[in-house]
Amino acid sequence: MFAMCRSCWVKDALLATMRGVREVVVIVFLAICSMANAIKPCPRATVVRDEVSYCLSWRMSVEANNMAGWRTVPMQCLPYIQGYMIGGQYDRDMAFIADQILSYVKGIVLSDDGMDAWILDVDDTCISNLFYYKGKRFGCDPYDPKGFKAWALKGGCPAISAVLGLFDKLVESGFKVILLTGRDEETLGQVTVDNLHNQGFIGYERLILRRAEHKGQGAIQYKSGIRKQLVEEGYRIWGNVGDQWSDLQGDYKGNRAFKLPNPMYFVP
Repeated sequence: MFAMCRSCWVKDALLATMRGVREVVVIVFLAICSMANAIKPCPRATVVRDEVSYCLSWRMSVEANNMAGWRTVPMQCLPYIQGYMIGGQYDRDMAFIADQILSYVKGIVLSDDGMDAWILDVDDTCISNLFYYKGKRFGCDPYDPKGFKAWALKGGCPAISAVLGLFDKLVESGFKVILLTGRDEETLGQVTVDNLHNQGFIGYERLILRRAEHKGQGAIQYKSGIRKQLVEEGYRIWGNVGDQWSDLQGDYKGNRAFKLPNPMYFVP
């Protein structure tokens, strides 16, 4: 009898102990959950995510021409623009657009009069100024006319491979490719010819640069006037390609216009 009571007492003690342990475990668990809920994410990580989202939206607005007149890249977007330009996405975007242009080209039936034309911009369309703008923090620094002229005079702008491939296809297909640039003919004419030739742009119909009579004209007025002259000469402009909206806007724009990405600067 005593043994049975003793056994019952031990059993009750063990059950009480287990209940106590369970209560402690529950309390600790609730405390941990409470602390976890009280802990907030690292503020810097949130800021970084917010900046990337903002800079992506900013670049998309720029490419869609919803931010006309902007002067510099926002300083907080420097890492994002740098990553876009040299991390591979810019090159992939250029190649994708070139493929779209070639798909359009395949559907064009050329005439036999030699007047089917295609217009290409030069800077950051045919040849790249990325090395120069790297020193300008990818557009975070204001435009420096003297600095850019000194860079251009070196004649070392590399070809943009996707556009060089497009150029070759256009020439091979029989289009008269006309290179239209805002560069000054007097100071940058020959160095631009040499730079283009050295980078493989051979076989174009003509290279048109700014002359004295174009002084004071904005890019849209200047390029519209040149396109008007070409149409009056009898050229049919099937396509127009540029990295700036001012390359593509205005009169006599051609049958199709193709905007290339460039989030580093804006030419009004």
